[in-house]
Amino acid sequence: MNINHAILHVFDFVACENTFSREEIDLSDKTAKNYVSRHARKALGNLDNKHGEFAGDSHFAEELRAYFAGRVGFVDLSVEIGEFLARELGHMEKPVSTDLLVVDFEEGGDAGPLDDPEAAFDGPVPRFFGIFLLESKQAYVHETAFCDAGERNGIARHHAVLPNPSQKVPSYAIVDLRTLAVAFSDKKRTIAGEETWLIPDGLLQCSMEASTKETFAAVTELVEAVAEEYGQNATVALSRAKAYAVENAVEDGFDDLDLREMAEVAFEKDPVMSERFEAAAQAVDLPERVPLEREAVRRVARNHKIRTDTGIEVTFPAEYSRNPEYITFTSESDGTISIQLKNIGSIENR
Repeated sequence: MNINHAILHVFDFVACENTFSREEIDLSDKTAKNYVSRHARKALGNLDNKHGEFAGDSHFAEELRAYFAGRVGFVDLSVEIGEFLARELGHMEKPVSTDLLVVDFEEGGDAGPLDDPEAAFDGPVPRFFGIFLLESKQAYVHETAFCDAGERNGIARHHAVLPNPSQKVPSYAIVDLRTLAVAFSDKKRTIAGEETWLIPDGLLQCSMEASTKETFAAVTELVEAVAEEYGQNATVALSRAKAYAVENAVEDGFDDLDLREMAEVAFEKDPVMSERFEAAAQAVDLPERVPLEREAVRRVARNHKIRTDTGIEVTFPAEYSRNPEYITFTSESDGTISIQLKNIGSIENR
């Protein structure tokens, strides 16, 4: 990952003082660069990211376009974002001190900051504009002082500890600078007495659509429900649906999952079950083609895990459900199900 620009602004609601930086973070500092990179990478790959499109009259979208065109500098844009967020957060009954991290970064490569960031906008490397609200945490630290007898160590409470790089940040937004597609995470806040979504509604002025994880979960729940309704093996149907989704996901970005084709694969072209699935999908407002992110689908659907009522757990690649050379499910005459694993070369205890 290449960080082109990064800057940090501080909203200290304990001291009632905001500090807007006029210089970017020194990315030659490995600690700072690693912290920024890890948060950006974690947010970019978060399966819970919701998605949106800018409204036609979005002021933020206009500011981004001005940034693309070189009419607004990175620092100036970040300060404008910071002033808006600090003002809104300050209207909360109990505002939490927060640092604002704004980042212009690219996925892949590590060539250092760009001299001409606009030159990379139309390039082949994915480039993003990220906004992260880093809520400060309280933590206890040791404190060393000097007294008449010598050094004295004590315990003090620190009020401005940033989230660990391994932690998920609750509120952030990432805009793909190639397409202006928005991915974000946020939580409801009560600002000036009203509940609001600060990131999508207040800052970005964009729509809010379900995450790939949420959408795919809704699809798989319908597959399982229809299979059970018609007395079919839900495990087989569900694993086939997952395998279809993984096989048909595009190599980069988003693709539309054809629910009709997926249903045909999951239910082995049974027209009655496929039609029942389509009707159920329409009832919950799922379109015939559902946009899904390839990487998210791959991570969610690559493997299928089952647990039997006898306590046995089995995890297998979803694609194996369509290959009887590796695993088969048989419905016995007494109503039980038998699972047969085949062509096993070795077994490893884990």
